[in-house]
Amino acid sequence: MTSPVWRRRLLLAGAASALAAGSALFLDYGSRPGLGFEPPAEDVCVVAPARVTEPHAYDPASGLAMYEARPVPADARCPICGMYPARFPRWAAQLIFKDGAAHFFDSPVDLFMYLETPERFGSERKPADVAAVYVADFRNGAWLPARQAVFVRDSRARGPMRGPDLPAFADAATAQAFIAEQGGRALSFEQIDASVVSGLRDANHAQHMH
Repeated sequence: MTSPVWRRRLLLAGAASALAAGSALFLDYGSRPGLGFEPPAEDVCVVAPARVTEPHAYDPASGLAMYEARPVPADARCPICGMYPARFPRWAAQLIFKDGAAHFFDSPVDLFMYLETPERFGSERKPADVAAVYVADFRNGAWLPARQAVFVRDSRARGPMRGPDLPAFADAATAQAFIAEQGGRALSFEQIDASVVSGLRDANHAQHMH
């Protein structure tokens, strides 16, 4: 029979091994943000919301213009829900402030929620401070100027939070082809008003926000 002392040592060794394996997997995954991660249907969000998320400063050494769309950093967290947008390349969105700092979002819904009331998420910046807004093309993850994109509402596609979202497309024809397969209706950036944002917010975040 194993003594209590050895039993405790075995349990501690097993726990340490599991933690090391999990950490290695996380670091390996985080270093490859370009992967087209699509979580399984039974997956749930276990990332605690980042109550105040600081924007990522502009890096002049990146070779990108200050207001040009940039790759999502692997460690960037959505200021709305705390998830990691780099894991959702077909849903991601970003906004760039006039000083070049950028926020990254795991989906267009969270982007519009932030634009509507940034102060609700601990930000001292205003919508007037925003210089550029981008969303990912749902087909291939390429960045699109958000004000030129065509969004689809009420489709059967589910976003990172497992709720209805706003997949974005480069033009109306591509959006309509998606609608023919997944349902929904097309909206322009300007048509996504407070009532649209409110309905999508409640569908995705009602259980997390107070």
